[in-house]
Amino acid sequence: MQYMANMSYRELYVSPTVIFSGFQKTFDEADYIVLGVPFDVTSTYRTGARFAPTAIREASLNIETYSFSSGIDVEDLQLHDLGDLHVTSDADETLKRLEQVMQELLDAGKTPVLIGGEHTATLGSVRAVGKNCAVISFDAHLDLRNEYMNLKTSHTTFMRRINEQVHPQKIVEIGTRAVCKEELNYAKKAGVNYITVQQIRNDGVEKTIEKIEKLLAGIKQIYLSIDMDVLDPSFVPAVQNPEPDGLCTCMFYELLDALCDRRVVAFDVVEVAPHYDNGVTAIQAAKVVFEVLCHLEKTKKTRP
Repeated sequence: MQYMANMSYRELYVSPTVIFSGFQKTFDEADYIVLGVPFDVTSTYRTGARFAPTAIREASLNIETYSFSSGIDVEDLQLHDLGDLHVTSDADETLKRLEQVMQELLDAGKTPVLIGGEHTATLGSVRAVGKNCAVISFDAHLDLRNEYMNLKTSHTTFMRRINEQVHPQKIVEIGTRAVCKEELNYAKKAGVNYITVQQIRNDGVEKTIEKIEKLLAGIKQIYLSIDMDVLDPSFVPAVQNPEPDGLCTCMFYELLDALCDRRVVAFDVVEVAPHYDNGVTAIQAAKVVFEVLCHLEKTKKTRP
C-alpha cells in the first residue's frame, strides 16, 4: 500500500506500448508527451476508435518525419511516448484518470499529445487545463447535445459539458457541417463560435484565419482538438462518424498550421476507427500529429 501511495498517476494509470515515431527521449528530457486513450465506450455509429492509438503509432513508424511546411524534423524533437491510459467501461472513471494524468504532465511543464480514442476524451483533458484557455476544435460536428441515448457524457455531448463544467474563455469549432437544431440553439445562447465548411470555402483560408485570430485576441492558452472527421471522408474513410462535404487536406493544413503557436498547451487527435480502411486514415492522423508537433516546435524557435 505504501508503494501505491508513492506512485504518480502516470505510473498508476498508464502502460507503455509501441513508441510513437520511434524516437524516444526520457520523460525528464522530453518537451512533448504522447499519451494514447484507447476508449470508445460511448460511440454510437461506428466503433473501433479504441484501436486507433496503436494503429496511429504503427503508421508513424512508416512515414517520413520531415515537415516541409515548418522546416522541422520530428526526429529532432524532445518526444516521449508514455503509453496508453488504463481505460474502463465507465466514461466518468476514464475521464477522471485522464484528468489526473494530464494534470501531472502539465504541472511538469510538458505539452501533452493525446491520441484517441473517441472525442469524449477531450473533456477530461480540458478539465486539467482549466478555464483559462480557449478550446479550438476541428470537427464536422458541434457535439453540443445535452443528452444522447440517455447519456449526458458522450462523444455527442462533451463540448457542451466542457462549456458548462470548465467554462473556457472561448470555444471555436472549425469545419462544422453536421448539427441538429438543439445544438444550434445552444451555440447561439451560450456564445459558442463555429465556422462552417461553407463559410471557409466562401471566405477563403486567409480570411478565415483572420476571423479566428480575432476570436482568439487576448487568449494566452489554447487547447487544440482535432477530430479527423473534419476532413472529407474521401481523405479519411475510417472515422467513427463520417460526414460528406468536408475539408480537403490542403485547406485543413493551412488552417491548422496557422493555429499552432506558443499558446497551444496540449492537443489531441481523435475519432479514427482503423478497421474501416487499410491504414489510410491512421497515416493521415500520424501526419497530423507530426505537423502539429513540428509547427509548435517552429514557433518556439522563431517567436519571442
